[in-house]
Amino acid sequence: MSIHEIPLSKPDITSMEIDAVTSVLRSGRLSIGPVQEQFEHALAARVNRDFGIACSSGTAGLHMALLALGVGPGDEVITTPFSFIASANVILYVGAKPVFVDICPKTLNMDPQKLADAITPRTKAIIAVETFGNPAHMDAYEQVAAKYELPIIEDCCEALGSAVGSRPCGSFGRVGVFGFYPNKQITTGEGGMIVTNDKRIADMCRSLRSQGRPLPTTPSGTASPTAVGIGGAGVTTAGSAHAGLGSWLVHERLGYNYRLSELHAALGLAQTKRLDHILAKRQRVSDMYFQRLLGNSDVVLPTTLPDTTQSWFVFVLRLATTYTRDERDRIIAGMRRHEVGAADYFPCIHLQPFYRERFGFKSGDFPIAESVSQRTIAVPFYNDLTEREVDFVVQTLELMLTRENIKRS
Repeated sequence: MSIHEIPLSKPDITSMEIDAVTSVLRSGRLSIGPVQEQFEHALAARVNRDFGIACSSGTAGLHMALLALGVGPGDEVITTPFSFIASANVILYVGAKPVFVDICPKTLNMDPQKLADAITPRTKAIIAVETFGNPAHMDAYEQVAAKYELPIIEDCCEALGSAVGSRPCGSFGRVGVFGFYPNKQITTGEGGMIVTNDKRIADMCRSLRSQGRPLPTTPSGTASPTAVGIGGAGVTTAGSAHAGLGSWLVHERLGYNYRLSELHAALGLAQTKRLDHILAKRQRVSDMYFQRLLGNSDVVLPTTLPDTTQSWFVFVLRLATTYTRDERDRIIAGMRRHEVGAADYFPCIHLQPFYRERFGFKSGDFPIAESVSQRTIAVPFYNDLTEREVDFVVQTLELMLTRENIKRS
């Protein structure tokens, strides 16, 4: 990367985060410790949930949520074809079948009117994705889910800080899952968080993330959230059914190594403390893009519905319907040649080679998602993007648009 390049994304790391991670390194406790628990409490409180379960990624969180809800072979799970592929892959991890619902052309989330039509006797759950951090329709999804007595897994991996009315993302459905990759609102480097009010689900996920170990209990008989996997072999708490038998090597169910280290948790906790400031920065950048592109008839800007707050994971615009996929791809390539980060967000999941081959999906199955997908352009978006850099991004985009229009004439 050249020193002049404007990247697609960049994490916002300050001395607070560096000091927090350094403190953990000096403590000698690098995994399964108190900082993870503090991070879990802070994030869960932020989204009005009782329990937070930190894990190694948003993908891992979605996987465990499905397992905790008992989804398995023969079941169907409804989700969107317009998302990062993990939203659908996790359904395959548990042996279930993904059922896609086409999207609303304004919000880019599942069309709530089409959701009910996709429900069958085999439907076991709904994974509702807040695409690009847009929380639109979550309340409508809840109404459909309640009518058919189905659990919602809220894939809020891109939506920390978003809200519908006064309800924060992460507070919808039975389970919410956040992701903390470096391009997200807050980052742990790699990591995720399950949030829920259901203690049974929380306990199950804590066991699943640590190789299926039993959840030790406190002397009062209640489960201890951080005790699973603490220390070495033989470390237990007073109420454990396996006290003295080496519970570190007892595994009650098939589990996974989905834990989040103390280093990652320290980074996430520090970022959570700065979340309001981070969200304000991201709003400032999105406002600059809107101001500069609002009158451009060649692009369609993101739509936020009334009574919703979007926290801006990325800034994805669409070209007008007169543009083709090839033209979009040339525009992206041209921006990159001018050292401006750009990407197509997202290719449709059902048209990925693996999904075509396994399920027989084809072009035309979900026409709105496909039409949107072939015209999207993600432009540079991160907290400290300057006005001068936004101006250069917009000027470069408009130059590429002009070139394509000249080619047509």
